Amino acid sequence: MATLPSERVAVVATIDPDANAAGALTSDWASMEDFSEMMAVAMVGALGTSATVDFKLQQATDSSGTGAKDISGKAITQLTQAGTDDDKQAVINVNGADLDVANDFDHVAMVLTTATATSDSGAVLLGMRPRYGPASDYDLASVDEIV
Repeated sequence: MATLPSERVAVVATIDPDANAAGALTSDWASMEDFSEMMAVAMVGALGTSATVDFKLQQATDSSGTGAKDISGKAITQLTQAGTDDDKQAVINVNGADLDVANDFDHVAMVLTTATATSDSGAVLLGMRPRYGPASDYDLASVDEIV
């Protein structure tokens, strides 16, 4: 019997969609120990006048963000209001080999930075190909329903 998509993919971190003021928002830290790979999706709606949005992934050694540092090559090209990037999405893929595993980095978080003007944005980090059990076992507590 085929598995359901929700058994293969989990919602492991979010930056809730909102009209976000200028500044950086960081998601919770998700463990790569539970998944073979992750996919981060940023979404922007209406960008404020002259606004820019940056989106990247960081790594840390634990769920508190200890030693947080950028993951090399895991940042998008800046979205801009001047570049007509309203209502766009951007995707970043990551797997365990992208992390500094030699120094025990095994957690991933998203950083969404809005500059200049309040803009509609949000992001979701999806854990893909769980190592054990259905992915839905690792969903955030905020996941309200799976149909």
